Amino acid sequence: MHILKCTRCNKYTLKEDCPVCGSKTVNPKPARYSPEDSYGRYRRLMKQNAD
Repeated sequence: MHILKCTRCNKYTLKEDCPVCGSKTVNPKPARYSPEDSYGRYRRLMKQNAD
């Protein structure tokens, strides 16, 4: 069991769907750091394009 966060109402739950609004929940934890980050280049490009 892992704690999950609703993307719509920002409530925490243990369920796959939010019991308050019914939307999908996601894992609120960031990805684990790795010095051999093979996708870091793409993540930085997406972040740069979002700004």
